[in-house]
Amino acid sequence: MLRVVQALDGGICRIKLDGGAIRADQAEAVASAAERFAGGVIEATNRGNLQIRGIGPGQDALIEQLLAAGLGPRKPAGDDVRNLMLSPSAGIDRQMLIDTRPLAEQILFTLQTHERFHELSAKFAVQLDGGEAMAMLEHPHDLWLSAFFQRGEPWLAFGLSGTPLDPPAGSVPLTQGHALVVAVLELFLDLARPDQTRMRHLLAEIPQDELIAKLARRVPLQPCLDWQRSAASDGLHLGIHPQHDDRFHVGAAAPLGRLDAGMLRGAARLAREKGDGSLRFTPWQSLLLPNISLKEADEVLAQLEGLGLLCSVDQPLAQLIACTGSSGCGKALADTKADARQLAGLLQRQDGALKVHLSGCPRSCAAAHIAPVTLLAVAPGRYDLYFRDATQPGFGALQARDLTIEALSHRLDARPRSPT
Repeated sequence: MLRVVQALDGGICRIKLDGGAIRADQAEAVASAAERFAGGVIEATNRGNLQIRGIGPGQDALIEQLLAAGLGPRKPAGDDVRNLMLSPSAGIDRQMLIDTRPLAEQILFTLQTHERFHELSAKFAVQLDGGEAMAMLEHPHDLWLSAFFQRGEPWLAFGLSGTPLDPPAGSVPLTQGHALVVAVLELFLDLARPDQTRMRHLLAEIPQDELIAKLARRVPLQPCLDWQRSAASDGLHLGIHPQHDDRFHVGAAAPLGRLDAGMLRGAARLAREKGDGSLRFTPWQSLLLPNISLKEADEVLAQLEGLGLLCSVDQPLAQLIACTGSSGCGKALADTKADARQLAGLLQRQDGALKVHLSGCPRSCAAAHIAPVTLLAVAPGRYDLYFRDATQPGFGALQARDLTIEALSHRLDARPRSPT
């Protein structure tokens, strides 16, 4: 947030949210700052954060407004490293094994206040998973922790450079979760060269077994046998869904990840009037209003839809991801957001299963994992088509080259439905 970076369409200010959560008054401050000091464009990111685009000369005043709303880090040097992903339904999910928020608060405090951790890359990231049904389990993290129960007590499985779907490297009691995170980060900084900014870079040089043996000298570890993460449920970030209590969360997606000030301000008003005064942003570039009563849920959903948000997985635009594109990024070869809207209008299938990623260049900024279908821009309005294939690197198996949006829509409509 304190380091505005420049893009083709102006400055970008990334606002990192603790666990993806933000108060209604803070959301209103973001909306106001976007209107006053930028082009009014607010983006929901694939890590459950927000960013303001198109910032002009008033970036210092914009930052001051966000700081006054309490959206800054505990220490300025700790801004970039507060990268901890939780489930958007942490603490309220019906399937959760533990409430991850107390441990998350400890970890975030340490990341921001432990001066040595400020040496970590701004991309170094940790995931804390409580076993929720609503969970992004495909984004790779440098360190992941996932809850399970053993002999009636809560434990955390963990792994390096992967996801909770991977085999764990070991486990610790929940009470040792904070100590484990500290030990992993300190070990990484002790061993990594300056050019090794991510855990995968270190693992390319030091075998994982050797790294875990070094870690075990710092914090007691136990093997994690016969452990498997319960499946997450698809689509819980949109629509009305029950919480673990007698209340509901209501979710809606920002079209192609973009909100305007009116959308964010309207959602904040609903959160204050109908919920608990908070909003939660998700890795699916959507928002949740938690703690809504059953009698209010339908009205909240209708009002979110009235703001221009997407509330159903059956809407084609809700299944499309697109990077900034050539309208805001000098590296993009196509206007991906305009092309995505055109594609959504052409697609005939509305079975909620077709997830498509439009990328303006090979960097894949908009998607932290490989989507089932990727369209890689090669020229304005033209894309190579890839289908995800676990046996092939990158975006997967190349299906066709240099297709127009119209040709792509025909190809995608004709694709056999996935058995899952």
